[in-house]
Parts: sequence; C-alpha cells; structure tokens
Amino acid sequence: MKNLLVRIFILLLLSAAFPNTLTAGEKIPAADLVRDGQKIDLQQEKYTLLFQELQEHGFTPQELTTLFRGVTIKRKVLLLMDKQWEAKPYYLYRSRFLTRSVIKKARKKLKKYRRILDRIERSIGVDREIVIAIWGIESRFGKNSGSFNVFQTLNTLFDAYPRRSDFFRQQLIEFLILCKENNYNPKTIKGSYAGAFGQTQFIPSSFRSYAVSFDGNRQCDVFNSIEDILASIANYLHHFHWYLDAPIYADIGSRLKGEAVRKAHSLGRKGLVDYLIVQKEQKISLPIPPERRPLTIIGLQEKPGKRGGIRYIAGYPNFQAITEWNHSNRYAMAVSELAEAIR
Repeated sequence: MKNLLVRIFILLLLSAAFPNTLTAGEKIPAADLVRDGQKIDLQQEKYTLLFQELQEHGFTPQELTTLFRGVTIKRKVLLLMDKQWEAKPYYLYRSRFLTRSVIKKARKKLKKYRRILDRIERSIGVDREIVIAIWGIESRFGKNSGSFNVFQTLNTLFDAYPRRSDFFRQQLIEFLILCKENNYNPKTIKGSYAGAFGQTQFIPSSFRSYAVSFDGNRQCDVFNSIEDILASIANYLHHFHWYLDAPIYADIGSRLKGEAVRKAHSLGRKGLVDYLIVQKEQKISLPIPPERRPLTIIGLQEKPGKRGGIRYIAGYPNFQAITEWNHSNRYAMAVSELAEAIR
C-alpha cells in the first residue's frame, strides 16, 4: 500500500512538472497505478462488503479466506482493457476475423455439425451460420479460449479498474456462484483478459443466464460439449429476439439523408427509425423487418477513399440481437459478414 501511494505521488508530481503529459481531465491509466503481482488488500471496505454478500450466497468465512488468500494484480489485464480492438476502424477490425483460413474452417464445422445445427434451428430458431460465425470469432472454434486466470482477472478489474469496478464486482460474484453450482475449481478456469471463458466466451452472468445443456445431461458445459456450446450461443441470441431466416442488415449508401435517419445514427444502439423512413430518405428498397420493428443506423469506417470512407448500413432486429452479445457494431458486422461468407 505504501509503495502504491508513493507511485501515485510521483505521477502527480510529474503531471504538474510536465503539464503536456496529461491533458486537462485526462486520467492516469489504471495500469500505471499498480505493479504486476501486487497483492490485493483484502482489508479494504469493498472486500469486506464483498465477503459479506458472498456469505449470503452460501460461502463460509473459511472458504473465502482460503479462496482469496494471496490474490494478486495482473497488470497486463489493465493494459489490454484500454487497447481493445473494438476501438479500431472497421476495415482493420474485420481483417482479424474474415480470413480465408477462418472461412474454410467455419465451412468444415458447418458440415461436421450439421445434425446438431439442424436441431438448434428447429428448437431454438437461430440460423446456423451465425452460430458458427460467433463460435469462430469468440474462440477460433475452441482453439483459443484465453490464457488468463479468470479469478485473478476479475479481482484485478474489481480492485484496480475504477471505471468498471462495479460491473466486475458483480461478475466476480456470479463467477464464484457458478463455480459452486457446477463444482468447478475457480482457481483453475482460464479465459480472456475481460473475464470471459469457455468456447462461447461468456462472461459469468451470461453463463448463468443463457448457457444450456443440449447433449442430454443436466450440466451446461461450454468448455467441451459441442452441443452445449452451439446451443448456448443460439439461446443467447434467441433471448434477444432472433428471427430465423430474417434479414440482418442492409446497405444504405455512403451518405445519410434526412433528419430522422441522421438522428438515429447519432444515437447509436439507442437510435431507432422506421424502415419506411429509411427507404424513403435514402431512396432505396429495403426488406420488410420482422413484425415491422425499427432499424438502427450504423456507420462503418472503410479504407480511405473507398465509399467516401464510410459505409452506412441499417441494422435489422437480428443485427440488434448480436449487439446484445457484444455492444460493438463492428463486432456485429464482422459476425454478419463472416456468416455470409460461410453460407
């Protein structure tokens, strides 16, 4: 704790001595306030309150003492949280996922698991290509589920990432509960730098809400059971109103026309506009959305000089369902285009 205070004091002195280093209102990066392997202070009030809440979920004081003893900061987690690929221009972002190798593997998976995907489409109602695309993007079909210790990651983000500390506190609670429910050892599960795990890359709350067993037993296994993995992806999208065989998006040009369309774009995921208005203002013909639900308007940055630099699309309800999985429009578009490529 003493070393941490000294480090903060030095950083404050530097920012005062070199005012151009930090601009007004700019915050010191979370990773600069800790060192790798630093022990987390479990005597903090926020950990006392955390332990009290966990006891309400059936954890004994002895269990918590054993579990949290010696937990440390993973500084790389904090560095990666501020360098997420979702912030990159779309033409760079998509290049990570829409490769010949990924498309080729996805088509093989589509064929190999045809019968499972038949069942998923019949019983859950989500298109197979989308399920395979998300599986490929999230974990490269199970080859890359993450190498970070999830328990350490969630503690690091709760303790040392103030911007989203409350969110990761809840994920830490959900993680420990699901480990107790499924008889998992919380200290052995590996995942991403954001606390997602398994071939689905569910965060803990998503696992508890949407993971399903589809292989005939009662355990939801998103680590090894292909049936459970694919069905859990589909169940998540189903929960957010996926429509089987319905449009996902439509190109609407390189320039937005009309106040309503521009306003919807400016509001992001919250901006909704009737498809008839988009059709009229953009002077194009659009597919009718399921139940005539409204559309979102998304701008995607293409390579400089192409389409004026921005590609605008109308996001249909199915596109909106993908953004419930990951709030990034870039992610949803990459999933959509990968599904098109493997279809």
